[in-house]
Formats: sequence, C-alpha cells, structure tokens
Amino acid sequence: MTLVTLKDVLQPALRDGYAVAGLVTLGWEDMRAFVAAAEAEGVPVILQAGPSCREHTPLPVLGKMFRHLAEAASVPVVAHLDHGYTAEECRLAIDSGFTSVMFDGSRKPLAENIDETAAIVEMAHRAGVSCEGEIGFVGYSGGESSAGTDPAEAAQFARGTGVDAMAISVGNVHLQQDKEGGLDEARIHAIAAQTNVPLVIHGGSGVPVAQRTALARGTSICKFNIGTELRMVFGQALRDAVNADPDRFDRVQILKETHNPVMEATRGVLRAFKGA
Repeated sequence: MTLVTLKDVLQPALRDGYAVAGLVTLGWEDMRAFVAAAEAEGVPVILQAGPSCREHTPLPVLGKMFRHLAEAASVPVVAHLDHGYTAEECRLAIDSGFTSVMFDGSRKPLAENIDETAAIVEMAHRAGVSCEGEIGFVGYSGGESSAGTDPAEAAQFARGTGVDAMAISVGNVHLQQDKEGGLDEARIHAIAAQTNVPLVIHGGSGVPVAQRTALARGTSICKFNIGTELRMVFGQALRDAVNADPDRFDRVQILKETHNPVMEATRGVLRAFKGA
C-alpha cells in the first residue's frame, strides 16, 4: 500500500527541488488514468476531490476509491480533500480515509482564517492527516477576482496555523483554459523569504509549462493543482468516442476510450514538475 499524507510527499519535494501534482478528479476514469500516469513517470501523485466531485459522489465513496487505487499503486498516492469549506466537511473526509484535507478560509478576515484553519490543523494532525490552508483568495476565470497574498500576512498565517502546505494567490486563477497568464515571481519570492512552508498554486492549468518547471525547481512551490487542462482532454476524448459510433450506447465501452488520452496528457503534466 502506498497511501501517504501530503506532508510525506511535499517535504522531500521542498528539500530536493521539485513539485508534486495535485490532480483534480471527477470520477473513476480520470483518477485511474492519473495513477497510471504517475506510475509510468515514477512520481508521487495527489488525487483531489473538489466541490464539484463531491456533489456527484459522496466523500465516503471517494475515500474508498482513492484508497483502492493507492493499495495497488507502485508510487505514493495522497487522498486529498480540495477546498473544504467547513470543519464538518474536513472531519467527514478524515473519517472517510482521506490522508490530507485542504481548508479554504481565504474569503474570511485574516484572524478568522487563522483561527479556523488552526482548529482544522489540530483535528487533522490528531488523526495523522495533513492539512493545507489558503491565504489570499484565488479567483475564477470569468468570475470572482483574486486578492493577492500579502507576504507578511502569509508569514503570520503559517506561524499561527501550523499548516503542512500553504496555498497562495500570486496571479493564478481557477478554471483558466489557456496558459496566457503567468505568476508574479517577485511576490512568490517575497512570500518564500518569510516562510518555510511548502507553497501551493491553485489554478495551475493557467500557468505556462516552462514557468511551472522553473518554479518547481527554483522556489518553495511544491504543489501545483491541475484540473481544467486535463478535464478538457477528457471531454475531447469522450466526444471522439461517442461520435466514432453513433449506434454505440454502452457507456463502459465509451468511457474506456478516455483512458489513454488522459493518461498521456497527464504524463506530460507530471514531467514538468520533476527535478533537474
């Protein structure tokens, strides 16, 4: 069994100058392809259950799916709750076998975010589980705007919460479908200079690949969340499979054809985060 915590995979990444991909899952087909890609590349992987995934499949079921894949995997696998908004949601994830939870209090005032995140960290650590927090709101493409992370507040947040990883807002945006943007490297270095916590980039699909690699190797960013670009690959593969034979109706046969395209695209994502 290679089920591990977030801390287990991020501390070596911080030490050795690489990053680990937090891959946003929506169902069995993509999470299975993600693990296959990680095995092919020989790297750890973080399987993430975000809000839209949880709307479709209950957390106890997702926990069993993640753990089942981890038990058979040849690489370390983290079962991670992405964007938990309440203590109860984080507690349910821990009870469901997740090895890592992310509490998102980034919309709250700083003091409130610190207090609530610290309580989740204590609960998680008591259960042997890692906890990621967020300081500085990361916005959404076509939706809410970001509020960049203040380096001094990031240092205060890290000290006051004891998080194992800290998500920051440095020009990254959720749900971005192109890589035309880029991250504010000056702000990243300013944050890193005041903290020693592994840093996390949400909305990694919008970050140019060359910048992903440079930041993974040269900064304390140890985790990039990738969702949109792989969902786009899955969607195209599914359309191709359906359109190839309009008379076919067996969804298992159709969904099988998404595996290889998603796995190959994921391998490309994972390669960008490897060390020098």
